Amino acid sequence: MRAGVIDGKQVADQVREEVAREVAALKERGLTPGLAVVLVGDDPASQVYTANKERTARELGMHSVLHRLPATTSQDELAELVTKLNRDPAIHGILVQSPLPEGLDMDAVVRLIDPLKDVDGFHPENVGRLWLGQEGLVPCTPAGVMRLLDAYDVDPRGKHAVIVGRSNIVGKPMAALLLARHATVTICHSRTRDLAETCRRADILVAAVGRLQMITKEYIKPGAVVIDVGINPVPGYKRRIRGDVDFDGAAEVAGLITPVPGGVGPMTIAMLMANTVKAARMQTGM
Repeated sequence: MRAGVIDGKQVADQVREEVAREVAALKERGLTPGLAVVLVGDDPASQVYTANKERTARELGMHSVLHRLPATTSQDELAELVTKLNRDPAIHGILVQSPLPEGLDMDAVVRLIDPLKDVDGFHPENVGRLWLGQEGLVPCTPAGVMRLLDAYDVDPRGKHAVIVGRSNIVGKPMAALLLARHATVTICHSRTRDLAETCRRADILVAAVGRLQMITKEYIKPGAVVIDVGINPVPGYKRRIRGDVDFDGAAEVAGLITPVPGGVGPMTIAMLMANTVKAARMQTGM
C-alpha cells in the first residue's frame, strides 16, 4: 500500500485564504500590512522568487514594494536601505533575498533588520525567542512544515522526529518547533554515523540536506511521515527539480509523504505572507 501524498498546494491555498481575510479585516481598521522585498544583483532564481513574493503579497491585498539593487551595491548602501525600511511605518516586513552577490555580508544585513520586521525569522533575537518558546517570527519553511503536519492530523507529541540537515534556515528551527510540540528530536548531519539506521527509527522524518534523492526507502520506518524539504535540479533537465527523498521508493514504505514539487515548496511563500500579517499586528498592537 503506497503512502498518502501531502498536498502542499492545497494547504498553502488555505493559508493564503486566511491571510487574505486577515488583511481585509485589518484594512477595515485602517492598517494595510506592508512587505518590502530587497533583491541585490541579477541571479535568475532570485529574480523569480522575489517576483513571486511581491505578486502574492499584492494579490492578498497587502502593500508590497520590490527594491532592485545592482550587484555593485556596497554593504553601506544596502545597510542604508534596510535602515530606511526599518523606519518606514508603511513597511511591516523586510525580506532581503539570498544569496547576496560576493562581497556582501548577509549575516550583518540580517542583524540590522528590526526583529519585529524580520519576516524571514533569521534575526538572532527571533532565533532566541524560538528556542526559548517565546512569541516571535518563525522561519517560513519550518513553520510551513508544521502547518502541513497539522493539516494532516500528525501530532508530534511523543513521536521520534529525525531531521537530516542542521542549517540555520531549516534544520535547527525545525528541531525547535518539533521540540515545542513535545516530539523527541534527533538532528543528523554529514558526520552522523549509521544515518540510515537513525532515520529508520523516525516516526517523522524531515529531509533537508540538499542532496538529490539521498534518502531511499531503506532509510524509512514503515508508516513514517516523510517531509522532503529538498529542492535539487535534476542533471540533464533544465527545469526539473526533485527532493532529497527518492519519492517512488519511499512511498512504498511511508505512511504520508510530501512530493517535490508540490509539497513543502508552496508553503514557504504562504507562511511569509502569514508572517507579514503577524508582524503588522505585533508592531501596531492590533
